[in-house]
Amino acid sequence: MKHLFTLALLGWLFCGCNGSEGFISQSNKEFAETISDSNVQLVDVRTPEEFAAGHIPGAVNIDVKGSDFDDKVSTLEAERPVAVYCRSGARSKTAAKRLVVKGFTVYELNNGFINWNGPEEK
Repeated sequence: MKHLFTLALLGWLFCGCNGSEGFISQSNKEFAETISDSNVQLVDVRTPEEFAAGHIPGAVNIDVKGSDFDDKVSTLEAERPVAVYCRSGARSKTAAKRLVVKGFTVYELNNGFINWNGPEEK
């Protein structure tokens, strides 16, 4: 019975039944906790201009609307989780869906960088 519960919980988390299509959408606090793990790859999916204006420390910029998105994503380590964010949350959800299809475990900052209350750098 215990195993059945565990399987049901995992299915709920990863099948998209949590409303996020296979990725985990997080609040500022949860996202900050996730990216504090040095194993997590932090990706800003905004334009290079937006990234240059300010971003979360340690992030790499891979523009989800760029023609080279898939090429740049292929440089990420597939066995390590990825945390993504954009300005308001729409593009990061698009990127998260694309990363999940590629086999990544993905965390997404709900409501984006405009609501981020953690550290940032330029």
